[in-house]
Amino acid sequence: MPPIPASDITLGILAGGRASRLGGVDKAWLQRDGLAQVERWRRRFADGTGAILISANRHLERYERIGLHVVADRSAGDLGPLAGLDALAAACGTPWLLTLPVDLVGVNDGLLPSLGAAAHPYGAFAVDDDGPQPLVALWPTLALRDAATHALASRELAVHPLQRRLRMLAVRLDGVRFGNLNTPQDLAAAGAVPRPSDESHA
Repeated sequence: MPPIPASDITLGILAGGRASRLGGVDKAWLQRDGLAQVERWRRRFADGTGAILISANRHLERYERIGLHVVADRSAGDLGPLAGLDALAAACGTPWLLTLPVDLVGVNDGLLPSLGAAAHPYGAFAVDDDGPQPLVALWPTLALRDAATHALASRELAVHPLQRRLRMLAVRLDGVRFGNLNTPQDLAAAGAVPRPSDESHA
């Protein structure tokens, strides 16, 4: 299959987590080298995608101030990342949706081409040296939209079974480790710090 054009892909950044192990700090606004995580991923994939959406449920005005389109969960309650996938799929206007957790430490240069090469027609997710990364994935938007709606209605909230039902392919990325900003130790290792306005919540 030919490469998927950038105009057919929306970047969906998942930023709706509670960050309970970090005292509730909003990970989207953690600063590394003076750059917020959400801005880091916007810049990183600007050339490979045609649109950007953010899944978030707080500090919505921050995203709007820097020109990002933010979508909140459509379902009540804390339903985890599946609710974010559902919100992104509902708002996505392109055939393909590339999802990334906002708290990733890094991605390899070939991520999007690798996922894109395997994605037709069912989609694909990454497997790094730490194992399957179901939220680092390229989804066929319409299929995800229907499947996420059904899964939420059935309270089947795990992402792995959803991907199996969609017949998504696993793409092994040897020598790659994305990493996550989950603990104070992770932040220290990555040189990540809260925004000054968030310090009191850390």
